[in-house]
Amino acid sequence: MKQDRKRYRFAVAVGILLIILASVRLSCELYDIIDSDAERYIMLFAVIASGFVLIGLIVSFYLKLIGNQRQYKALMDVADRMTVFAVLWDTGKKMFYANAAFTCDTGYTSADLADPEKLAKIFPPEALSGRVEDLEKFLEGRDEFTVQCKTGGSVTTSWSTSVMFELENGDQVLMSVGTNRNDEIRLKKALLKTSEALSESDKRYFLATELSGVGLILRYEDRGDYYVSEQLCHMLGLPATGPDKGCFVGIETLREIIRSEDHILLKPFTQGVPGDETISVNVRAKAADGDLHWFNVRYKTIKDGTGYITGGAIIDITLEKEKDLIIEKMAYIDDVTQIYNRYRFIMLGDEMLSSMRFINGSPDTYWVITADIDDFHIINDTCGYETGNDLLKRFAMILMKNITDGSTAARIGGDNFSVLFRSKDEADVTNFFASVRHDLGTISGGGLEKHNIDCSFGYCLMSDSEFVGESFSEILEHSEFALNLTKGMKSSSMRYDAHIRDGVIDRSNMEKEISEALENHEFELYYQPKISLTDGSVIGMEALIRWIKPDGTVIPPLDFIPVAERSMMITRISDFVLHEACRQNKRLQDMGYPPITVSINLTAIDFYKTDVTRIISDVLKETGLDPEYLDIELTESLALKDIQHAIIQMNDLRKLGIKISMDDFGTGYSSLSYIQQLPITLLKLDRSFIMYLEDDEVSREIVSAIIRIAKSKKIETIAEGVEYSAQSEILRDSGCDYAQGYFYGKPMPADKFEQFMEQHTERSMRS
Repeated sequence: MKQDRKRYRFAVAVGILLIILASVRLSCELYDIIDSDAERYIMLFAVIASGFVLIGLIVSFYLKLIGNQRQYKALMDVADRMTVFAVLWDTGKKMFYANAAFTCDTGYTSADLADPEKLAKIFPPEALSGRVEDLEKFLEGRDEFTVQCKTGGSVTTSWSTSVMFELENGDQVLMSVGTNRNDEIRLKKALLKTSEALSESDKRYFLATELSGVGLILRYEDRGDYYVSEQLCHMLGLPATGPDKGCFVGIETLREIIRSEDHILLKPFTQGVPGDETISVNVRAKAADGDLHWFNVRYKTIKDGTGYITGGAIIDITLEKEKDLIIEKMAYIDDVTQIYNRYRFIMLGDEMLSSMRFINGSPDTYWVITADIDDFHIINDTCGYETGNDLLKRFAMILMKNITDGSTAARIGGDNFSVLFRSKDEADVTNFFASVRHDLGTISGGGLEKHNIDCSFGYCLMSDSEFVGESFSEILEHSEFALNLTKGMKSSSMRYDAHIRDGVIDRSNMEKEISEALENHEFELYYQPKISLTDGSVIGMEALIRWIKPDGTVIPPLDFIPVAERSMMITRISDFVLHEACRQNKRLQDMGYPPITVSINLTAIDFYKTDVTRIISDVLKETGLDPEYLDIELTESLALKDIQHAIIQMNDLRKLGIKISMDDFGTGYSSLSYIQQLPITLLKLDRSFIMYLEDDEVSREIVSAIIRIAKSKKIETIAEGVEYSAQSEILRDSGCDYAQGYFYGKPMPADKFEQFMEQHTERSMRS
């Protein structure tokens, strides 16, 4: 580059000298020819003026050339400071420069890169053809390819190319920035730093151009309209009607020009909120060409003798924004869904929250909503990750489709999404939930039609007084917290407020107590007998968990099981129940009692584990209990939560020889058709049908019908909640196989159940 600059300087100097000599020679010859003195003076002036014009053109060309060389040198310095691949080149294929990061990773030297054959191995031929149309096609097409290194290895790279400036001969200078795909996270962090540096560059640019080519807008407290300068009129396509070629416009005109989503950012300006700081925001507005442009607005409100004056300087930054698109996409856009990521969402939320704090009176209302797809892990496990990613993309599109103007959505991690929802009415929020769930329910393809796809929401009001002084990250955590409270409750929504927070504190204390109870062995199993209605023998027992504190206080399962499920400690409790029930049952058999089946209840969290069959099999081997003496009880709603996956899990358990019972049948979906699909061995009639058997003919008919259908499918039946002999007789006459309830025995600890078995064994022997 230095040698080129010396040659250009020498050429310019020689050119100027030749022009001067030619001008003098021509002047002398013409001077002798022309007779009139006046004509001689005019001729001399014309020749000298022409010489100066030519000199000016040469100097201008030289300055532009030097300017291009300086720009190229500056870009080289920038490229050398980059830790990622950076390549400078031109469409005329006269310049090619690669930074140290590129040469270090690929092994190529500067001499190698001057060889067109080696360049063809690095960049696709169409990218370096020199034809603008090929370049445009390449830039719009695939930006990822493999670089064959000089050492024999290869690096899969991802590139983005931008036009930096145009040379005097019409060629374009471009910069290509690339990275190793395996180091994408480090690149994103580097791009964030670059983005911050660009922001500082923008500030310097604004200061340098504040008094030149900048649109101005003024608002006086005692006027209802705004003064717009001539430059801003040209930018926005407004008619310049004033004496100084500016104009006055009303607030409605500005609202029509500025994109509705960005109105909130200029609220402090339109309301004339005084402050010590100059506010700078970027908004989108309709420009004179009819398209939306990006404008930077810097404004401040001050007080003079007549009242408050708000002044703003406006610059069109559309070109700068377009150059930042590549950086913004990689730093702020989620790779899978192509919507904003968590980092960008929090940035937008902080900007919105900051703007709202400047506003007097009633602000726009924003809700922070967090959503996730119910049982997404099951969909991933059963349909595959490709289908799971496709579902995430569709969910993102559904959210974007249903948000209101001024709202935005982002994927904040996993299957969690967040929405900044603009509305003053909470009813709009609930309508949004309903619309999203409806659209989500129509998704099919890739096996998704076999799942009942739904979602849950947690949300909070952004402008609640309790949030004053909080950052947007803290507000987002509130909505995430509310979402977490819906775990285990499919298709639900929860709003965060002070009452929920207090309730969470209570649950947090109980979670701690549950953990301590597990460590201190405060949990105990009680057993309730199951009796044959044919001969009165004991055919099984149901294991029921009890929490007994050291002072003798008994905590009901309904009080601690939901808390344990939310905190995931239910898995530890279920492990205890499984081990202890199998151990106690094997002990009864070893004591010589007739072998019976022990029933345990599984929660959805336990049942839908991918390794639940292995876990149960390991426990059976460890305790020595034969699989045929273990019965897994599942509720109807649990089994139908994801019926296809439930059938797979049930079949795996049945292959081990384990029995499966359907608990509380008839209280959930009440669908007898599912009996044929589910591989169950025992149908358990809910106590709500049994309690009215003596007096309610409808209850008797329902119970009788269920028993007949079960028998046709070779499924045994058992009734729970039997408290009277009359109920027992009706069930026996209806063909029910077994019964369970206080009439036969209450739940009792292991030692009491041994006594119960002893008494029944003796009674059976006497009879």
